[in-house]
Amino acid sequence: MRGLVLDFGGVLDGPGADGAALGAMIAVLRQRGVRTAVLSNDPGGDRAQGLRDLADRYLVDDVVLSGDAGVAKPDAASYRLAAQRLGLAPSECVFVDDLAVNVRGAAAAGMVGVHHDDPQAVLSELAVLFGIDTCCDGSEGDTRR
Repeated sequence: MRGLVLDFGGVLDGPGADGAALGAMIAVLRQRGVRTAVLSNDPGGDRAQGLRDLADRYLVDDVVLSGDAGVAKPDAASYRLAAQRLGLAPSECVFVDDLAVNVRGAAAAGMVGVHHDDPQAVLSELAVLFGIDTCCDGSEGDTRR
């Protein structure tokens, strides 16, 4: 896997999210060359600048907002657009969302889908998918052999 695409609300922020832990995982993945993006059904516009600011080497490589792009999850075109903007094929990407319908949409578009219903479970799943051994003390290693 060469790309990670995440929803924002319910995954990186809001009830049930652990943005700090997932942010640390994103940082590790980016250091390893994994391309990253937020794909959100946010309406865009002027009020969405805070979400757009997550890109530009701050948290992720790109931010795709449905209001700006004119296409929303679970439409397959939204996942293809996010992958394209990362320079990847959908089959090279993992997608994380707290809504199962969006995870199914990503899988139908060719991505590996991860349902975010527990932050620690998501971190464990990402560690497996990207070959990273994360420990409770924050250390990490490469599990690819």
